Amino acid sequence: MATIGFIGLGNMGGPMAINLVNAGHTVQVFDLSTDAVSKVVNEGGIATATAVEAVAEADVVISMLPAGKHVLALYVEGDSPLFDHVKDDVLIIDSSTIEASTATQVAAQAQSRGIGFIDAPVSGGVGGAKAGTLAFMVGASEEQFAKAKPFLACMGKNIFHAGSHGAGQIAKACNNMLLSVLMAGTCEALNMGVKNGLDPAVLSEIMKQSSGNNWALQVYNPYPGVMEGVPSSNGYQGGFQVDLMFKDLGLAMELSQSSASPTPMGSQARALFNMHKVNGHGGLDFSSVLKLYQG
Repeated sequence: MATIGFIGLGNMGGPMAINLVNAGHTVQVFDLSTDAVSKVVNEGGIATATAVEAVAEADVVISMLPAGKHVLALYVEGDSPLFDHVKDDVLIIDSSTIEASTATQVAAQAQSRGIGFIDAPVSGGVGGAKAGTLAFMVGASEEQFAKAKPFLACMGKNIFHAGSHGAGQIAKACNNMLLSVLMAGTCEALNMGVKNGLDPAVLSEIMKQSSGNNWALQVYNPYPGVMEGVPSSNGYQGGFQVDLMFKDLGLAMELSQSSASPTPMGSQARALFNMHKVNGHGGLDFSSVLKLYQG
């Protein structure tokens, strides 16, 4: 068993840290939210007063932060960057969803100091984080991937080596762009069916058993009351916020521009989520984009 420093205990990070505790690891946690820390401590995690304290003597450091600027501030640019405080043989696993260029930049700076840093963003939502069934998309060397895999396996069931540093972020951007398109299309179809007199549960089952089947219909139905345990049946609370989806689609658009990759459907999805965000729904789960069609 290892000593793990875990930084960032939000909707995703908190359950991930708890799964590491349940696997028998010593997990030292830090978050700006005391409530978030308390939830993990109640399950056996160890609270720390600072991020520096969380990584002290840690064999592995895992971070789950909102954006690339936070990753840079934590490890490289802050008043007390963690690269100055981690052990020489530490492995840092950043599961934030950030720019591939930022992940590559931080990994290069880590390598110059003899520190292992990999990008390992996730997919699977809060439900997957709680159940330990996340998918990890990893950008790392072969040796780093092999070292990280046992720890990632405590939190997920599908662990992919996407390529070298930054590749995990590219894979995540592609995945979330597709997810946004699928969710927007699913909401569009369900809204049209309901406005023409169909029961949303019946229509969902028809499409799920037909060629329109997709992840949203299978495990994350956006129509309230159709599926238990998903944000749509809880006032669109919890889950993956519209603000974060919009941020991720911005990352995808940056990739499309830098590689001259046409993304007309991704661009349209970003416009839809932007409209929904501007209407004051940025804090709701991204499946609430159904409201945009209903309105």
